[in-house]
Amino acid sequence: MAAKKTPSPKATGKSAGRGYADLHEHLAALDKAGLLITIDRPINKDTELHPLVRWQFRGGIAEPDRKAFLFTNVVDGKGKKYDIPVVVGALAATRKIYSVGMGCAIEDIGKTWNHAIAHPVLPNVVTDAPCQEIVVMGKELLKKGKGLDSLPIPISTPGWDNGPYTTLSQYISKDPDNGIQNMGIYRGQVKSPTRLGMNPSMENQPGIMAHWEKAKARGERLPAAVILGCPPSVAFTSAQKLAEDVDELHVAGGLAGAPINVVKCKTVDLLVPAEAEIVIEGYIVTEALEPEAPFGESHGHVNLQEYNAYMEVTAITRRKNAILTSIISQVTPSESSLIKRVALEPVFLNHLKRSMGIKGVIKVSMHEPLTNLRKVIAVVVDRKTPVSEVWRALYGAASLLRSGGKMVIAINEDIDPDNADALLWAMSYRANFALDLQILQNRDPGHGPRSPRNGGLDASLLIDATLKDDFPPIALPKKEFMENAKKIWEELGLPKLKPEAPWHGYSLGDWTDRNALMAERAVRGDYFVTGEEIAKQRRSDVKMNTEVKHVPGFEAMLGKSAVKKPAKKTATKTKSKG
Repeated sequence: MAAKKTPSPKATGKSAGRGYADLHEHLAALDKAGLLITIDRPINKDTELHPLVRWQFRGGIAEPDRKAFLFTNVVDGKGKKYDIPVVVGALAATRKIYSVGMGCAIEDIGKTWNHAIAHPVLPNVVTDAPCQEIVVMGKELLKKGKGLDSLPIPISTPGWDNGPYTTLSQYISKDPDNGIQNMGIYRGQVKSPTRLGMNPSMENQPGIMAHWEKAKARGERLPAAVILGCPPSVAFTSAQKLAEDVDELHVAGGLAGAPINVVKCKTVDLLVPAEAEIVIEGYIVTEALEPEAPFGESHGHVNLQEYNAYMEVTAITRRKNAILTSIISQVTPSESSLIKRVALEPVFLNHLKRSMGIKGVIKVSMHEPLTNLRKVIAVVVDRKTPVSEVWRALYGAASLLRSGGKMVIAINEDIDPDNADALLWAMSYRANFALDLQILQNRDPGHGPRSPRNGGLDASLLIDATLKDDFPPIALPKKEFMENAKKIWEELGLPKLKPEAPWHGYSLGDWTDRNALMAERAVRGDYFVTGEEIAKQRRSDVKMNTEVKHVPGFEAMLGKSAVKKPAKKTATKTKSKG
């Protein structure tokens, strides 16, 4: 069935106000918040720029301490100086930076996304746009320093990449059948002043790949526009997973809470954000492919050379004060992974809770470091969730993305899904792999190097690592004792603590009032009283390591005054935060 037609955007004349920040205003907000570092010394875009920013992702710097970097003096490997600054990390180096671009608190990001997707806003079509203050077209592009060679596009992975690649590049194309535009992030290899290689990534269908195939079937080239820098609301939406019949620019309007101003391109029939920094226009050839890459990809490996599409550039338009936006990708965590993570996790949660109606799902967490989101997905469920619903959640999470969910793990609230040690802990003690593990065959291997084993097919591993029985408490001091010790630590001027869950003990249900009484005596110094009671429990008819609770009549040996009824079993409490 053909996708439905969406309403056409409304033309509002020569210019229109806007209810959202452009990139320049966003950078000013970051600077005011102390989240932007400006580098004025010469920086080589081919050897120094990305490695410099890379250190904040691989140098032991915690996420909240990362910054955006603005390079105002960019040169290349031949000493050429560019008149366009480059900014990296300005959208998603941290959740705080992302939230500034979203215009909401970090804790409201998921709610804001769900509202934007449910309430898209049609854009305003304008005829006078900042992104077309400077226009270079046709033969002018072939003059030295006028085509793609005029843009300070960095080399992302020096030593491996075979050229500069656009990274945070929003490709806009149109479905040849129904006219609905699509916007997605794809890389673009600079091959000549008028040729941009591109990888339309099969994972992102529906999108530009589907458009390319339809244009190919018609024997036509595919018109395309590439955005290099734009309002944050537009950039964020380009990384979101949306339905085939939804124009991302409409959802960007929902995210901004106001219509996005758009303008028609100079040489192709497409609408682009009017406040874009740089727009590359052209046609993606469908009659032939050519080698593209090697390029360090976001799955953490170098994508080796393969045949891919390429775009013939027909125009480059830009603002007079344009700033080129690049993004740190490759080995995660990275800006590339975070910009996707904060957008996709609310989509997963909405899918499981609302689309599938699984009420027990509390949170979905996509594992970021090294594995890059798609491979390991944790589904946090309430302890009271029926086992059938736990498995529905596991199946649902494994099926939402075509290549997502190589490992999907169900856990309870007390397990920190962002802590791989905690995930392994839950799998080690709460999952019986004879009962709590399933393998889904015939999955697409997805993002990353592809092995020819198993005919190129992969599988998904589903694990129920939730609590099925009451367990003894976590063997750490109770919360009040750890909090008191933390105060003393700080009074002594010792290094700043960064508590990692679990940082205090808590009950998992298997804990009686008598156990609590003995522990209370111990901290009061009355443990000899317990020792006297224990002496009355001596027996010669039990084996070593026999749990006292399984020995009939042991309470009667102590007398009623020393024993209380077992504590009522309760559901696991939410983990405490430091």
